[in-house]
Amino acid sequence: MISVALTGGIGSGKSTVAQIFAELGAFVVDADAIARLVVMPGGAAFAGVVERFGPGVVSVDGNIDRKALADIVFADAQARRDLESLTHPAIAAEIARRVAAAPPSCCATVLEIPLLTEITGASIRPQAVVVVDAPEEVVLERLAASRQMTRSEAIARIEAQASREQRIAIADFVIDNSSSLSHLGEQVERVWERLLNLESAP
Repeated sequence: MISVALTGGIGSGKSTVAQIFAELGAFVVDADAIARLVVMPGGAAFAGVVERFGPGVVSVDGNIDRKALADIVFADAQARRDLESLTHPAIAAEIARRVAAAPPSCCATVLEIPLLTEITGASIRPQAVVVVDAPEEVVLERLAASRQMTRSEAIARIEAQASREQRIAIADFVIDNSSSLSHLGEQVERVWERLLNLESAP
């Protein structure tokens, strides 16, 4: 089974690409979903997050108020690093557990990981890296439409992540998501075929 890391900046369309990979037969592990899981009440990072950031990041229903927390960490680089130090080890551990539980019949495991290097560290080494890329203006439009972010909020999120150039530099495959869904699907299918060839190579 080949291990593939799927990454890209916020608003690039990683989740759509991951869904297409799943439809093609990949076993997909979503690090964003795991990130939400580890900060839920009882999760591995919940107590540490509340201790570090205070009761103001807990909503009335007892869950982490993700917007309140995001407002803090995207305005303060040290706060963001503190959050990452609390959450990333727990996320990496859960990723490893899910990868180990992948069905033997699957020929590829796709790890959908926005912060590839920071989260996986040395514990998970994918055999191929797929980067989903889109121009910044396209991303800004998507974030305004899908997440109701202001332009300044969206830019702050983009600037907190690796640059397009940094992501592309580590890519084995780059998927351009600046056009139509059908064009995106064609690219994903071509990459999938090449990944299967890697999996079957001696």
